Amino acid sequence: MGDSGANEDRQAPAARPLTANDILRFLLELFALFSLGYWGYLAWPFPWPGVLYMIGAPLFAAAVWALFRAPKAVLPLDPVGKALIEILVMGSAAASWFMLGYPLVGAVFAVIALISGIINGRAEISRGQAS
Repeated sequence: MGDSGANEDRQAPAARPLTANDILRFLLELFALFSLGYWGYLAWPFPWPGVLYMIGAPLFAAAVWALFRAPKAVLPLDPVGKALIEILVMGSAAASWFMLGYPLVGAVFAVIALISGIINGRAEISRGQAS
């Protein structure tokens, strides 16, 4: 009988509302994976090793992101570690466009990813201090 009151006290924390930057970050992550796959397709001779890089580069980036940077990461890191992983993945995607001869695409992507990352990093740090 007294358990119902105890269950009310142990409610799950409220979910954080979805922001415009969250949606932008998801789109940036998808574009980064596409960029790495496109780089693998164009930068290497087809079919081998082109197919391996076309599949392997985005797969590796997605695995690193899921392990260390995702909101529910398997191995959560502190804010500095998260920033380093994000710089590694997003920087690799931007560099792929430079290597393919599209510096404008790489530069625009890098600037947008940088601004979004800074906004997200500041929000994560402020949420961490509020807890």
